[in-house]
Amino acid sequence: MKFLQSLANIWKVPDLRKRVLFTLGMMVIYRVGGLIPIPGIDSTALRSFFSQSGNDLFNMYNMFVGGAFAHAAVFALGIMPYISASIILQLAGTIVPTIAKLQKEGQEGRAKITQWTRYLTLGIAAVQAFGVSVFLLGINTHDGGSIVMETFRSGAGRVGFTLLTMLTLTAGTMLVMYLGEQITARGIGNGTSLIIFIGIVAGIPQATYQELKLFLSGEHDTIRLALILLMVFAIVAFIVLVDQGVRRIPLQNPRKMVGRKLMGGAASFLPLKVNTAGVIPVIFASSLMFIPGTLATFMPEVQLMQDVARWFSPGHLAHDFGYIILIVFFAYFYTAVQYNPTDIADNLKKSGGFVPGIRPGRKTAEYIDYVLTRITLPGAIFLAIISVGPFYLKDSLGTSFYMGGTSVLICVGVALETLRQLEAHLMTRHYEGFLEKGRIRGRRGY
Repeated sequence: MKFLQSLANIWKVPDLRKRVLFTLGMMVIYRVGGLIPIPGIDSTALRSFFSQSGNDLFNMYNMFVGGAFAHAAVFALGIMPYISASIILQLAGTIVPTIAKLQKEGQEGRAKITQWTRYLTLGIAAVQAFGVSVFLLGINTHDGGSIVMETFRSGAGRVGFTLLTMLTLTAGTMLVMYLGEQITARGIGNGTSLIIFIGIVAGIPQATYQELKLFLSGEHDTIRLALILLMVFAIVAFIVLVDQGVRRIPLQNPRKMVGRKLMGGAASFLPLKVNTAGVIPVIFASSLMFIPGTLATFMPEVQLMQDVARWFSPGHLAHDFGYIILIVFFAYFYTAVQYNPTDIADNLKKSGGFVPGIRPGRKTAEYIDYVLTRITLPGAIFLAIISVGPFYLKDSLGTSFYMGGTSVLICVGVALETLRQLEAHLMTRHYEGFLEKGRIRGRRGY
């Protein structure tokens, strides 16, 4: 009742109501764009191809864009090129001094990096669109049919199809990026994440329908359906528990005389999340693990490639072991990119803050690095369990959908962040939030 009352309060605030309605409108536009196919494509044949193909990189990409890739839609690339550009520039900040300097220049520096991100998004989208056109021209359906209409399969028609596909998909990506920025500026915020979120949850109705169909047909009994619901609830609860876990390093601020008053001396803390890297390690590891299956799709006549793809298919020991190793590696790697203990220690030293019992400067940096190294391991193990475990759950329970992994991690994280945004709007207007005690912590543990 408390939660429902807070949802009702959203519609009592005119500004917040407009933001929610604007966000919903942008999401509707995004979903419509994911259903409009590019010219020259047989959508029925393409959907048939994806429905019969294995778990490869294209199926994973199709999940993130809400099925738009399987339709060869205008928004087939979705927001992923923008995310790739953002990650590239973020990683480049650790090795390129110019970008590192801009990251520390506040609002002006962020505006410049955002502009560069848009340009890089344009380039990545154009390259990916070219790859999609080559992919579409090079595949056939399992019954020997063609994905691309015969007019565009040779000569000038082939070149025209490639250019038209590049123009359409690149423009679609830039429009999706614009929708995300508008949701961030004029909606409830967190636009990029909400674009991915709506693409993933778009598959929930179909998965629910398939499970109900199996239940009504008698293939799944009541006990199995109850177990499926229980496992879905347990996976979500486990993700929320770990995602909200924070290691708080106590901080002490020195007391200063300001005029005739003694200021400062208050105790605070430095929050370090258990899952500091978020879902990025899973995305990177998944992309690498799907490469053998993707190459096998392009080289069906090479037996060695088919064997390697089978070894690295989900559920195989080689796949699971390699997947876990990559997730742990990228968890430490991305944590090292996000958090620089030396910079944190220097900022604390400049502000006069210190960790009780630890010398400021180098000793503080070593202590923060010590804590980060140890809390990253359980976070990485959590990511590995939630990514590999559902493969076995799907086989043992016989579900028609995949429970867990990247999709659930993203959905839970975005849902928590969106609730935090709404709660902040309600609290500033003297309405109660979603919880009776405490607040919903965001992704940074605030």
